[in-house]
This record gives sequence, C-alpha cells and structure tokens, in this order.
Amino acid sequence: MRIVLGVTGGIAAYKAASVLRGLRERGHAVRVVPTEAALRFVGAPTWEALSGEPVSTTVFEGVEDVEHVRIGDEADLVLVAPATADLLARARAGIADDLLTATLLTATCPVVAAPAMHTQMWFNAATVDNVAALRARGWTVIEPASGRLTGADTGPGRLPEPEDIIRAALAATGRSAAPGPSGPGSSAADPPAVPAAAPRAEHTRADGDGPLAGAAVVVSAGGTREPLDPVRFLGNRSSGKQGAALAAAAAAAGADVTLIAANVDSGVLADLPATVAVEHVSTTAELEAACTAHVTSADVIVMAAAVADYRPAAASDHKMKRTGEDLTIALVENPDILRGLVDLRDAGRARTGQLLVGFAAETGSQEQSAESLAQAKLLRKGCDLLVFNDVSGDRAFGRDDNAVVVYRPGADGAEAVARSTGTKAAVSNDVIAAVAAELSR
Repeated sequence: MRIVLGVTGGIAAYKAASVLRGLRERGHAVRVVPTEAALRFVGAPTWEALSGEPVSTTVFEGVEDVEHVRIGDEADLVLVAPATADLLARARAGIADDLLTATLLTATCPVVAAPAMHTQMWFNAATVDNVAALRARGWTVIEPASGRLTGADTGPGRLPEPEDIIRAALAATGRSAAPGPSGPGSSAADPPAVPAAAPRAEHTRADGDGPLAGAAVVVSAGGTREPLDPVRFLGNRSSGKQGAALAAAAAAAGADVTLIAANVDSGVLADLPATVAVEHVSTTAELEAACTAHVTSADVIVMAAAVADYRPAAASDHKMKRTGEDLTIALVENPDILRGLVDLRDAGRARTGQLLVGFAAETGSQEQSAESLAQAKLLRKGCDLLVFNDVSGDRAFGRDDNAVVVYRPGADGAEAVARSTGTKAAVSNDVIAAVAAELSR
C-alpha cells in the first residue's frame, strides 16, 4: 500500500518516526511530507533515511512531475501524525500553501489525522468546529490521548502511541495493522484486508487469574453520533454504563481488556481498572474501524454500544439556521458492525475461535414482543451470544440497574443461557460468566 505520512510542527513529531518505521515493517511504501515547522523538530535526513524516499515541503520542487497533485492522487492512505490545530484549521478551510496541504486537497483515498496539541487548544471552539467539519467530510480524526503534555501540564491532547495510530489508520482503509514482511526482498504490495487468523494459544497473559485469564476481550460502549452540522448530531440515549461495567467485569475475570468508548462521559470511565485500555470513537464508521482493527487479536468482542442505524447523507460545514420552513434530512444506512464481524470470522479472517457477543435493546411493537425481536436478531446476526434488555418505559438507559436475558443459538431457535437482574455491575458479572462458559464449550 502507498502511504503518505504528513508530519506537522509539534513536539510530538519525534513519535512519527516510530509510526513510519512501523508502517515500513508492515511492508508499506511511505512518503513523508512534513511541514517546514516539522523539520525544526525532526530533520529531513531522518525522514529520508527511514522512508527511503525524498522529502520536500514545497510545491516548487519536483515541478516537472506535478508532485503537488501526484503524491495525493497516487496514495492509498494519507496519515497526518501529529496533526496540529493549525493543520486542522488549514485543511478545513481548503488552504494549500505547502506540499502537505496540497496533497490533502488532491487525495481521494482515506485521510486519517492524529491530533496533538495543548488541552485548551483541543477543546477550543474553533478546533472542535474544524474537527467536526473534517469528520463530516469523511476524515478519520483520532481522539488524542490523555497524559503528560509539554511542560508540567497534563490532559487530553497527547499524541496516541505509534501502534495505536497505525492500527486506527490501517483500519480506516479496511486493512489490518498486523506486522508484515519487511527488509530486503520484502514486497510493498497491499496486504489482505484482514490477515489470516492467529490461534488463541498465541495470546497469553502472565498476570491474569480467573475464568477469562489469558483472553483478549474487546468491549464497545456508549452510543455513536452522526453529525448533522458542527453543532448537532443524530444519537441515542446510551450512557455507556453497562459497557464500562462489562469491561470492568472482564478485567476482574482475568482478561486483557480494551474498551472502545463511543461518546462516554469521563465520569463513567473514572472507576475502570487501570489495566483496561480505552479507545475513544464518535461515529459509527469510527467504531467499525476500531472494532475491525481487533478482529485478528481479540478472543471475545462484546458489542454493547448503541450504534446509529442511519446517518445523514450529507452534513453541513456550518451550523444550520432556522428558515421558517420544514426541514427534510436524507438518511443513509450505516454498516452493520456486528454482522460484518461475523462475516469476517466466517471467512477465516478473524482470530480462531473468536466469540462474538451482541446486544439487543428492544421496546417491542404491536406485532412482536421485545423478547421475540431479540431472539430473531440473534439468529439474523449470527453471533454466538446475544444480551437482551427491554428498554421500553424509560428502562435501562442512564440508570444504574438493568435486567437482561442472555441467548445463544439452539436447535429450536434462541435458547436462554442466563438471566440477570440488579445493578449493572452485578448484571455484568453474570454476562461475563456466560461468556466464559461459552468460550470454554
């Protein structure tokens, strides 16, 4: 795969060298396009030595090859890491005053940005507006990590770790971040969309203890949001409490846990065990990319997040104003993430023996009960377990208690393997016990 790695002028630019090396080790050809400011942190010789390709910042070099158009046009992926607030603002405005911004304007491939900046800059209204606009145009903007920043400050705005950036970037193209061949004689040809599955025995956890010891568990939580404009979105009422409780229960059972949090408040995440890794996403497309990135490594994927079934066909770059007339919004269907994970596993492109757990929050209808709709969903999705909860009458969402039934496919349809009522923590313990029992079957 042909990748353009854009590097902008922030202290985190040194981490981009590790991103570059990681992409090259996976067999990808990488052209580094830094800004002038980036070269004040890491010089051109470093990028040229690591990439094996020339480095330029201006549109006035390589004019005979029309590089300001060719580089973006030929790319399979453009990744900007780090992406400063200035770069995000210029890209949103369509400014093309150097080789990197010109490349962004000509690229028709997926574009991924990994922001890095001070916390106040990340939360500034201008940056929030710019990020929302770029996401609405199809960019994948990775949430920055929280931690030590330049100087003594800490908070959101830290560049994610190189492996996390690589995984999110390759997932945006439908490819895996698994290591590939490198070195002399290796090929830069595209890897398969998802590499061959690895046996579960390869995953070990030395300090795990419990029914899920040694298992890699991914849990999604919260609710996805689909932008209508930089201010408004289509979403749902999920708080993420149940998903966070499931992640904590899985960790207590000895698993190596990753929580993919879709718009979950920090207060909900505050009590998570320190061993739980948290990845932040917003839209359904971002959640799909994050989940797909784990298909070759996860023993269990629990899809507890409430996923928007539809998104606006187009999002406005500016806040929509009242016109005095009715407004019609065209919606298009979002991908079915759970069904997609099942299809990958059935095609042999996921981890061997992977267990997929779905959730069904149902209200029922005049024709069918909530429970019968959940049972039908289990068989339609093809997952191994499905956790059903009745959310009619203002139940479940935002509350600290829940009532669920866990189903698995049986000879005569869906059969219940567990029922649980109580706090979401208690319910999670029962669900994880059912997962562990199913995993050991």
